[in-house]
Amino acid sequence: MKSLDLGLIGNSAIGALVDPVGEIVWACFPRFDGDPVFCSLLADGNAAGAGFFAIEVAELARSEQAYVANTAVLATRLYDRHGGAVEIVDFAPRFRQFGRMFRPLTIVRQVRRLSGSPRVRVRLRPTHGYGAERCATTLGSNHIRYVAPDQVLRLTTDASVTAIAEELFFLLEDEATFLLGPDETVPDSVAEIARRFRDETVHYWREWVRALSIPFEWQDEVIRAAITLKLNAYEDTGAIVAAMTTSIPEAAGSARNWDYRYCWLRDGYFVVNALNRLGATRTMERYLAYILNVAASANGGALQPVYRIDGRATIEERELPWLAGYRGMGPVRVGNDAYRQVQHDVYGSAILAATHVFFDHRLARRGDEMLFARLEPLGEHALAVYDKPDAGLWELRGTSRVHTFSSMMCWAACDRLARIADRLGLDARAAHWRAAAERIHRFVCENAWSARRNSFVASPGTESLDASLLLMHEIGFLGADDPRFAATVAAIERELKRGDFIFRYVEPDDFGEPENAFVVCTFWYVHALAALGRADEARALFGRLLECRNRHGLLAEHVDPRTREPWGNFVQTYSMVGLVSAAIRLSIPWDRGF
Repeated sequence: MKSLDLGLIGNSAIGALVDPVGEIVWACFPRFDGDPVFCSLLADGNAAGAGFFAIEVAELARSEQAYVANTAVLATRLYDRHGGAVEIVDFAPRFRQFGRMFRPLTIVRQVRRLSGSPRVRVRLRPTHGYGAERCATTLGSNHIRYVAPDQVLRLTTDASVTAIAEELFFLLEDEATFLLGPDETVPDSVAEIARRFRDETVHYWREWVRALSIPFEWQDEVIRAAITLKLNAYEDTGAIVAAMTTSIPEAAGSARNWDYRYCWLRDGYFVVNALNRLGATRTMERYLAYILNVAASANGGALQPVYRIDGRATIEERELPWLAGYRGMGPVRVGNDAYRQVQHDVYGSAILAATHVFFDHRLARRGDEMLFARLEPLGEHALAVYDKPDAGLWELRGTSRVHTFSSMMCWAACDRLARIADRLGLDARAAHWRAAAERIHRFVCENAWSARRNSFVASPGTESLDASLLLMHEIGFLGADDPRFAATVAAIERELKRGDFIFRYVEPDDFGEPENAFVVCTFWYVHALAALGRADEARALFGRLLECRNRHGLLAEHVDPRTREPWGNFVQTYSMVGLVSAAIRLSIPWDRGF
């Protein structure tokens, strides 16, 4: 049965998911939101759409899999029943060359005999049209070309081309190398190229990790999360996708299947904060540039919740009936109609992220009056809509109402503009934005507080709760010593907590009652506990959340509170950001760790 016990490889240009026996079950070319040439994760195994790249051992007995320490290089060991064993090393090359970053659209697979006389079989079946058809093939002396209408991939190898094309088992006497990438001639020995690429890639990742700022505790967990955030970043434009996949359901049979291979502005503040705390300033700068470009492209108009990774606005959603879906749980959707929605929190998200440009002295590009002038129209939008209905943070498709979190984020937009104006010495603008922030703050406090619940509520005039209220202290709307914050956290504990996990909300929505917990909400709860001085509870809960990661330390979007099985799109940026932020917040200082 398919699962999310998968490893992620990539190079910030492409990404691929590898299952525990070394099958690549998901990979899109030529970028994260491109056509998945491997999509067996969402396909019936007998269908044409079951695109995959498998390296199999005859009479397989067991397997082992782990990352090479502090890298994005994945090693899988397969053992047969007769003492034979092979090791598969998978990676996408990434290293500095000729003064620039070399990150080709290439997956490298090295297979080495470890013991015995293992027989292996290579099954490479790329598809196109989102799994609609198999690629046509042409064979050369040391390569196979896989031809689709929009692109051609070439497998270059020192193994038998016939054995690969006809999917035959063969004895692996020493090692075999496979380079899958653009339709270009390889100018040297494929084995030598792969070895150099591997050595350079391992060196790159270890040097990158050495430059990170990490907490004293949970170092390995944070390092893996940081590498994953880097892999989810599309370096060419700076965008960071919400996840690598589409249509992994939030819960079994729920039809809550969405395409997350795009960039949500709502994630901006949290992702930038995490990258800042890690000291990953180059990735942070690229992401900030992407957000600022999107804001500039709006040209004073309204912002969308989500954009393509190239910054384009339109992301038409459609269903693919020929793909069965994860474990047969369709529909499989491509695109995301959330781009059409009105979500007022985006103005706060964009400005909160951009604030770093004005205050962080490490950044190459510093904020100035011209950039501030570009941000002010976003603040004006926030001021105009803070008390208007929207789809909210959770992107409700069938209802619209005033959301407290959206109002709070509109407050954050105005509050940060006031602080930026102070920084720039623009006294009149600072006064304007302070007054705007005070107006929104007063609206929330007067309309979203429920005396009956003794708590802030998700929407003025209702008694419902949602987990985004846990962020009131995080964004600075309320101090941790404000009794209303503690009372709101207590209400969320009573209403939204199921076992160890905080649900985003519990009332029915367009698809019924939520069944699984949105992982990052529980990390927000950990932050709230820490802010309230309940550090022991926060640390204990954080430890239990870490147990929900897969064998590689990766998290999906949702978790089943009963079985702790991961659900939802994978690998989820929001979840990994929650892990990083919580670890840094909870860890003891380095000078107390020895």
